[in-house]
Amino acid sequence: MKIEAKLAERGLILPATVQTDASVRLPFAQVRVYGGRAYISGHAPLNPDGSIAGPLGKVGREVTLEQAYHAAELTALAILADLKRELGDLDRITAWLRVFGMVQTAPGFQQTPAVINGCSDLLLDLFGPEIGAHARSAVGLAELPFNIPVEIEAEVAIAAE
Repeated sequence: MKIEAKLAERGLILPATVQTDASVRLPFAQVRVYGGRAYISGHAPLNPDGSIAGPLGKVGREVTLEQAYHAAELTALAILADLKRELGDLDRITAWLRVFGMVQTAPGFQQTPAVINGCSDLLLDLFGPEIGAHARSAVGLAELPFNIPVEIEAEVAIAAE
């Protein structure tokens, strides 16, 4: 449980499952394991109790670059939490293959890569360059669900149980 020990050393907490109100329908898996890969649906930044973490809004208007970077870190933790629930052990991850970061941006905001670095930096810190290195996109969008500033999906290679 090397990854969980690193999380504990850094004082990082994996959040509970995302909490939404009863009117929200999410008819898909947060993590879908197929063969030697796990496909991770788009995740939001979460508080430890699973509620959506603020601040909410567009980066470059209601949300600063620094706040958005932190939101990307919280989103990475939400992804790790769902991977832990699905895989049982984060050490089963043998490679981070792809990270796709979406940033809700105000017109003219062009620093989406710096925002998604919050996720990439955390993954590289926890998993190291051999496992944590990944292909990545960071795009700006006009709107994201629930007014979140960041949404991230990913794909990892995993070892058999």
